[in-house]
Parts: sequence; structure tokens; C-alpha cells
Amino acid sequence: MTDVHRTADRTADKTSDKTAEETHARRRARLAEALGEHEAGAVLVTWPVNVRYLTGLTSSNAAVLVTAAGEAALATDSRYRETAEAVCAGVEVVEDRDVAGALLDRCAGAERVLVEGDHMPVGLFQRLSERPSGSHPGRRPALTPAGGLVETLRAVKDEAEIEALRRACALTDEAFSLVVERVAPGVTEREIARWLEVAMVELGADRPAFDSIVASGPNGSIPHHSPSERRVERGDLVTMDFGARYGGYHADMTRTVAVGPPAAWQRDLYDLVRRAQRAGRHAVRPGATAGEVDAAAREVIAGAGHAERFGHGLGHGVGLEIHELPFLGPGRTGRLEDRVPITVEPGVYLPGAGGVRIEDTLVTRADGPELLTLTTKELLVL
Repeated sequence: MTDVHRTADRTADKTSDKTAEETHARRRARLAEALGEHEAGAVLVTWPVNVRYLTGLTSSNAAVLVTAAGEAALATDSRYRETAEAVCAGVEVVEDRDVAGALLDRCAGAERVLVEGDHMPVGLFQRLSERPSGSHPGRRPALTPAGGLVETLRAVKDEAEIEALRRACALTDEAFSLVVERVAPGVTEREIARWLEVAMVELGADRPAFDSIVASGPNGSIPHHSPSERRVERGDLVTMDFGARYGGYHADMTRTVAVGPPAAWQRDLYDLVRRAQRAGRHAVRPGATAGEVDAAAREVIAGAGHAERFGHGLGHGVGLEIHELPFLGPGRTGRLEDRVPITVEPGVYLPGAGGVRIEDTLVTRADGPELLTLTTKELLVL
């Protein structure tokens, strides 16, 4: 490598680091602004995914304190301190095994501190509530559980996050194209799941986004069937629900294929789900409520007499977690915003016979949803 190339690489690395620092600083600033609505002096974030979102640090033991004034401190133990100091520019790093307690000690005099009510264990909440605060023995802030503060911010993605999701979905598409050619009578559900997961990693994924679902024949009526030793038979429908994780971001896609010429009822069922899925995708737009998007697909299935065979919600947000805000389902009232990645995954499940589910990951856009999973939704006959 020439000196010119080395200099260019170092410049690119510094630019990337600066961009990440600015991104995390903006996220913390948005969180600080949200504290005003709760009349709280600070928020203590302990959920690992949310700590990563706010600071860039991936750790099994870390917490971050963000004050209403926009100041931030991150606590972690000696195993992660060096990484934290390298990754979390602009944030004070505190070394302590008791990460939550160390940060709470800095809140002496504050009247109220928010904690993540959806994630913090009851035992930890009780211990922190009874802990004297720093240099003010006997004085401690009131801890108030507040759910979804960071998760609400995470729902709307920046373009760098969407690009990571786009790459995760491309790897998912590519793995499917490689593996579907191997699906044939005699192979087991577990073999197919393993092929998918190995293919995604070999193509460049961090890891599978979740435990893959492969359901063949009558097992297709179980939406979250765990792959078994059942062997695929000619005449089966086979549902594959899987995804790649890339750069920490999770893809999610489901395709149902036919092994051998499908029976009339199988093709009819597939066509029904495909129409419902298309209706759901077309309903995705900024301003639509989660319930409206769900209804667009659910009404197609209900109109065919299968309302009771579609029991789960239409979809969910994806990002640093495989299931995150927003959730699409009956009665959900939250409105979609621009740049929100979600799944659309209707299904119909017939006990004893099988089922069909079709799922895509897409992003809400002002000019129409951007589809990230591009594998055909035509019924593939193998």
C-alpha cells in the first residue's frame, strides 16, 4: 500500500469516526429534549441496545446518563473501558462495576430521574431507589419508570441506518436465492434452516438476525414453528422466515414455496395472502396509523372467510432489534413517520393442512414505501 493510500484510509477513518460522534451526539440531544415533557432532570439508560444507540458502545455491562441540560456520562467496567474511550468520543467514561449506581451517584440534588421501566429488573430498581445519592447522604432522586423513551427515538432511522438495513436485506435475498435451489423432497426443516444461516454469514452477515423458522407441510399452520427433523415431501408448502444481521441491524423476510405442483387450495391460499400483503404494503405511508395499515391487509383475508386464521399483527419495526416500534396490529393508534423501517407479514394458517406467510421489510417514504427485500413474491414451484 502506498503512503498516499495510507493517508487516504486514515482520513476516511477519521471522517467516519467524526460522523459517528456527531450522530450519537444528536441522538442524546433529542433524548435530552424529551426529558422536558417528563419534568425530569435526567434519564438513566441501562438497556444494552439503547446504550449502543446513544453512544456506539456494544457491551454487556454499561449504562449512560443523559441530563436535561444535554450532558452525558457512560459507565462500564474495566473489560470495556478502553473500547468505550475509543468509541464514545465526547462522552465522559466512568469505570465502575455497578454502572447504574455509579451514574445515579452523579444525580445528587436532582428531584427526579427517569429509568427504563420496560427493561430495568425490579430488584435493581428497588436497590437504586434505596441508595443514598453521592455526597448527599439521605438525599436521593425519585426514580420514575418511563417506557419507550429511547425506543421512540429509534423508530425513525437516519440514512446510514437504512443503508445498513438495506445491506442486511440484500444478504437475506441472496441467501434465499442460494438455498431455495436445494429445497427438495427428503431434506429436513433443520437442514434448510442451517443452510440459510450459514449462507448469510458466508455472504457477509454479522450473524442471523434471529433463529430461522422453517415449516413444511402441516407444520406451516404454526406461525413460529421451530425447525424439526420432518422431511419435506412432494406436495408440501414450505415457509421460511429468516433474516441477516449486518452492522447491528436486522432484516426480516418470509417466503412460502411449493415443492412440486401445488394443489388448487394451496394456490388459492397463496394468492389470497399475496393480495393481502400487497394491500398492506401499499397502505404504508407517513401519517397512516398502525391500525389502518393492519386493516388494509386484514380486510382482504377476512373477506375470503379466513379472519380467524390470521391471529397475529401485520408487522413490526426493525433496526437494532428484530422487533421494535412501531407495531402494526388491530387498534394500534400510533402514526407512521418518514424513514421508519417496518415489516408487512400477513399469513393464513390452516391446522392440519399448512399455511402461507409472505413478509417484506420496507421503509416509509413520502413518495411511497421503499422495498428492501426484493425476492419475488410469485409462488415458486420447486
